[in-house]
Amino acid sequence: LEVFDTGHLVMVKDLIAEGLLDDPVMIQLCMGIAYGAPDDPTTFMALVHQLPPGAVFSAFSISRMQLPFVAMAALAGGNVRVGLEDNIYLSRGQMATNADLVTRAVNILENMNVNVIGPEAVRKKLQLTKHS
Repeated sequence: LEVFDTGHLVMVKDLIAEGLLDDPVMIQLCMGIAYGAPDDPTTFMALVHQLPPGAVFSAFSISRMQLPFVAMAALAGGNVRVGLEDNIYLSRGQMATNADLVTRAVNILENMNVNVIGPEAVRKKLQLTKHS
């Protein structure tokens, strides 16, 4: 479920209470989107502290804050997301590819001593089925 502000987390908790979501509940915190939660550390951690118990979460921000949120999400115990949907530049004026953004995110995480796993391991960890 994508969460853009605190009200969305209230809705997620209501859906859990009504038994409409299976465990583990997967939440993506979407930061820095217009009219949603700003992409600052205080707001981000406020959302993290309001996550339902046992939720698996990832977080991202857009544009120039995409890569700083790789580090913030990891430090908060979450997973990360990067890609051209959220940021088209590698640096000012230099267009990126998805591979560039993933490589940079992996470098950030490895420099933080965070274990980076590949797609198959992610599917297994999250109990996802690969459809062909």
